[in-house]
Amino acid sequence: MYEKTYPSKRFKHTLEFLQKHVNTKESILDLGVKNPLSKIMTEQGYKVTNTRGEDLDIDFSSVTATQTDVVTAFEIFEHLLAPLNVLKEIKSDKLVTSIPLNLWFAPAYRSKTDKWDRHYHEFEDWQFDWLLEKAGWEIKDTAKWTNPIKKIGLRPILRSFTPRYYIVYAERKK
Repeated sequence: MYEKTYPSKRFKHTLEFLQKHVNTKESILDLGVKNPLSKIMTEQGYKVTNTRGEDLDIDFSSVTATQTDVVTAFEIFEHLLAPLNVLKEIKSDKLVTSIPLNLWFAPAYRSKTDKWDRHYHEFEDWQFDWLLEKAGWEIKDTAKWTNPIKKIGLRPILRSFTPRYYIVYAERKK
């Protein structure tokens, strides 16, 4: 997935946000298979367990069977048909999650070669907030950032000031 590009800006912002809300003594279940970001989290002292690559629209077993302090889900929920279901199944009291935001000037992403590398949802921030609230989460903090690219054209100009990523820290409603 990262053969041609490495999202260092996204990883930097994500790690800073995680460090703001989660200490390294807290255990983490990271939704999704092991990846460069979960490796960085481990290198920073976090105890991270990843899911096995199961279809989280259908199979919640990793989520329900793992007891951790925090669940992280970075760039996961846009791939699911029904993210509400897995969000409701999370047993942890803390959630740190990020999504790519819907860009009005670009179509939803779809890989033609990898069925897992497709975005079913491209959320606006308020839609993602509503999803989390409906699933029983109370949003405590959020952040956004842009993702400029080194190309010439209207879309690259728009990407330089239009937020592309949205990250949320939420706690389970009591």
